[in-house]
Amino acid sequence: MIFEDEPKPKPREDFQPARLEGWSEADLRAYIAELQAEITRSEAAIAARGHLRAAADAFFRKPGG
Repeated sequence: MIFEDEPKPKPREDFQPARLEGWSEADLRAYIAELQAEITRSEAAIAARGHLRAAADAFFRKPGG
């Protein structure tokens, strides 16, 4: 359960791209697949937040407005 006063995790500011020297083609393709999966997961989280926001806005909308 998340409480309002708890600090929210921040995106990694220390992110360093992987050093790709010496990686095989198979390793590079696997790495790309992992990154694409993480992008898909992140995009789904963004979409879910958008749907929640839209639902909250609709619920709290003033009548006639």
